[in-house]
Amino acid sequence: MTPMTPAPAPRPLLNRRLAEFGTTIFAEMSALALRTGAINLGQGFPDTDGPEEVREAAVRALRDGRGNQYPPGPGVPELRTAISAHQERTYGLSYDPDTEVLVTAGATEAIAASLLGLVEPGDEVIALEPYYDSYAASIALAGGTRVPVTLRPGAEGSRSGFHLDLDELRRAVTDRTRLLLLNTPHNPTGTVLTREELAGIAELAVERDLLVVTDEVYEHLVFDGEHLPLASFPGMRERTVTISSAGKTFSFTGWKVGWVTGTPELVTAVRSAKQFLTYVSAGPFQYAVAEALALPGSYFTGLREDLRAKRDLLAKGLGEVGLTVHRPAGTYFITTDIRSIGESDGFAFCRALPERVGVVAIPNAVFYDHRDEGAPFVRFAFCKQKSVLEEAVTRLKRLAV
Repeated sequence: MTPMTPAPAPRPLLNRRLAEFGTTIFAEMSALALRTGAINLGQGFPDTDGPEEVREAAVRALRDGRGNQYPPGPGVPELRTAISAHQERTYGLSYDPDTEVLVTAGATEAIAASLLGLVEPGDEVIALEPYYDSYAASIALAGGTRVPVTLRPGAEGSRSGFHLDLDELRRAVTDRTRLLLLNTPHNPTGTVLTREELAGIAELAVERDLLVVTDEVYEHLVFDGEHLPLASFPGMRERTVTISSAGKTFSFTGWKVGWVTGTPELVTAVRSAKQFLTYVSAGPFQYAVAEALALPGSYFTGLREDLRAKRDLLAKGLGEVGLTVHRPAGTYFITTDIRSIGESDGFAFCRALPERVGVVAIPNAVFYDHRDEGAPFVRFAFCKQKSVLEEAVTRLKRLAV
């Protein structure tokens, strides 16, 4: 009797390109916060709404029937015009609202659509490490190969925060490199790339004929230095896809309104992928964000000053606990080094922290390919009410007991 051939193992249901990702750390830690009643300084969302006039603009759009049906694929004209005006007014960058602006379902979709539209299997994509977790998933979905270049904290006495080694970036570029994926102001480290760093990136991109996708969602949350769009550097407008969104600037993260600016050719490539993702989204909210972008400069100044005070409050408290604090130049996150209190495993520290003191944070290692590089770093969000941050600091001081 002929022996039966064993049946092959069943193929996994999940697309193998996504097999390494699983549930995001944000879902895990937010669930832990709910279960324990801990203060959630993990996920980066404000605990108060943004300007009342912007919220009322959304209500007005709903009532007036604007955006309740499918909006135009590229976004409503009012918002595309407002985005174009914002880039011109703030940075002196001119974009045609009809051909060089695309509205997306938040910056997350903008990133995914950019990579799906511009990257083919086998292309290498360089990303600054640590990186926001959707970057890795989007590169994988596009079939690209992720090449991390690590940001590292500066030496004692040097400029605070994390830094880019331009020589390391240059060495990472190969003949297969298609695209640089940048984030400044940078989540999770709070680094704001300097003019010199950006000029070095621009020189490299032009020299090696690379495309660049820049995630600039924290553009208005800069406390030290200034935000300089890479597209404003020589030779970069024609090769840069610039991404931003309303969520971080106006504290309406649930509306998921983002956008892309670039040349007609680049925007067309991104739109070609985007149209098969959400097609369109957030119709009434698009009209509200158009009004938000036209708010006076005092709004943006007030937002920065409020968050600067919260940064300083939390940074002072974390330092008093004994943590090494890497004071951020931008965003609303603080990265700390837990080795200063005798810890070394960020995952273990964060998973135990809610039970120990009633606070949730995020282990930075989840944002690294080189997990050992990120192991001792932990991120805290300060986009919360002052009273919440004060209570969090009080609880965290139990670590020093």
